Amino acid sequence: MKNKILNSIVVVTLLALVIGCKPKTEDVAIDKEQIKNEIQAIENKMAEMFNERNVKAEEYYAADATSFSQNKPPLVGKAAIEKSIKEDLANFPKGYQIAFVVNEIFPSSDGVQVVEIGNYRVSDSTSAPLYTGNFIAVFEKREGKYVCVRDMSASDKNVDPKK
Repeated sequence: MKNKILNSIVVVTLLALVIGCKPKTEDVAIDKEQIKNEIQAIENKMAEMFNERNVKAEEYYAADATSFSQNKPPLVGKAAIEKSIKEDLANFPKGYQIAFVVNEIFPSSDGVQVVEIGNYRVSDSTSAPLYTGNFIAVFEKREGKYVCVRDMSASDKNVDPKK
């Protein structure tokens, strides 16, 4: 009986040592500043396309992306997102410009996924600010570059419902 108890204690102790001494998996070193700069470059390109009134969703969104906007159902896929943006741009007054700013990023431990929190500003042709807004975007690194897989925005613009 003593041998069974002693053997059990030895087995449990060895098991605990094996589990406890398991080599730690190496963490992937990620450079948050470099990732933030990459995401900001993507946002700058998107603003440039907006301002040129020539948005190409494939340069920003993944094929399976979903975009959530105010007063619209979720837009699924690049074609639906691009169509909606182009419709919005048709009502965007000539000379108006938009700029997107990355405020914070939250990369996954391997840097493959990144949650971005940012803001945007719309200005008139004299660069006077007209309104601002905020957004959250989720990026995934696919084929070596980040693409947006989900985004959601909210405008600070007050719209008079009587107009």
